[in-house]
Amino acid sequence: MTAHAQRRGACPGLSSPMPTGDGLLVRLHPIGTIPLAAFGDLCTAARSHGNGVIEISSRGSIQVRGLTTHSAPKFAAAVAALGIAAEDGVPVICNALAGLDAEEIFDAGALAADLRRELARGSLAAKLGAKVSVAIDGGGAVNLAEIAADIRLCAQALAGDVALRAAVGGDDASAMPVGLVAPGHGVEAVIGLLEVLAQRGPDARARDVLANAGIAAFQNAIADLLINGAPRRPPHRSTQAIGLHRLRDGSLACGIGLAFGHADASLLERLAEAANTAAASGFRAAPGRALIAIGLKPETAPEYSAAADRLGFIVRADDPRRHVVACAGAPICASAHIAARAIAPGIAASAAPYIGGAFTIHISGCAKGCAHAAPASLTVVGAPAGCALVANGSTRDTPFAVVAPGELAAAIARFAIARKHEAGHV
Repeated sequence: MTAHAQRRGACPGLSSPMPTGDGLLVRLHPIGTIPLAAFGDLCTAARSHGNGVIEISSRGSIQVRGLTTHSAPKFAAAVAALGIAAEDGVPVICNALAGLDAEEIFDAGALAADLRRELARGSLAAKLGAKVSVAIDGGGAVNLAEIAADIRLCAQALAGDVALRAAVGGDDASAMPVGLVAPGHGVEAVIGLLEVLAQRGPDARARDVLANAGIAAFQNAIADLLINGAPRRPPHRSTQAIGLHRLRDGSLACGIGLAFGHADASLLERLAEAANTAAASGFRAAPGRALIAIGLKPETAPEYSAAADRLGFIVRADDPRRHVVACAGAPICASAHIAARAIAPGIAASAAPYIGGAFTIHISGCAKGCAHAAPASLTVVGAPAGCALVANGSTRDTPFAVVAPGELAAAIARFAIARKHEAGHV
């Protein structure tokens, strides 16, 4: 195992697994569509070499748990043999349906591929922190508006053409705009913005540079690439991967969610069989802990969705489980004080009458908040003294109460009822 895998903040790729409470964890960043046969073989490898638990992260990565120092190299070899296109290095995130979405105005996948090649050719990636990321959003049904990244490019219409709105240090709503660049200069612009981080050391993040030097540091880095025009954020768009989406070729994509971000490999194999029966061509992992079946016909898509529902996957956007985010928790994670994932289903069920819309509950086994860095309506933090409750904040904020694990469901219900009552009197 490499030292990189042991460093806090490192990303547990295939070559550098990360120790957790249930063994080693590896993360795969798939690019494009995974053929159904390859996806099934990936699940088989996860059962053979790990404990069979597969997760899809909030950013659309696939994680496999329960590997050992002996089995991890075998798993990596098995995945390599499948030929699944995946990235290694600086994460470059683009729309889950890039290149296929009938609604997108720019193919973010093509630009992302060019950027990955450019990063692979140079030494810049080695100078950047492990958590530095880039988001390229071409618009469309499944966008990246809620995904935070150090560097963002978002397509916008400009005088009958397309320009890329560059921004840094946040999601679509919070990132600071740098300016507009032409699509042909997209790679050069991202490299220039990443250089600003590299010049400030391996721990530098865009938000830190903004706090210390302001937006000028980034604007000066790509001043020669900026074009005239007003950067503007589009009206709020749904980012839901769950549901049916129309593709350019007339076929459909169907997104389903993994409850609390994880599923057993055997269950995912059965999902792949259902997708094959419905004549899908493959899967794409999507932000929001979702999996999208590609190439369904209008007459087979409902059958696939019904099969996914029977298997226990999330098929409706109003499913209360979507409003509860939980990390692996104890005993899976050695840092956790509570069994976050184990108690999540009960909390989702008890809070179902009260949650919805923007109301989210984050259950974190410890104060690190790995599963959800952003604020939540209610954050539950495992601590030696019990469960700390934080209102409208994150694991880093001060709790308003600490309750025993056995009292957690009732405390959450009281909080949700009070919040709903307050909202009704605004």
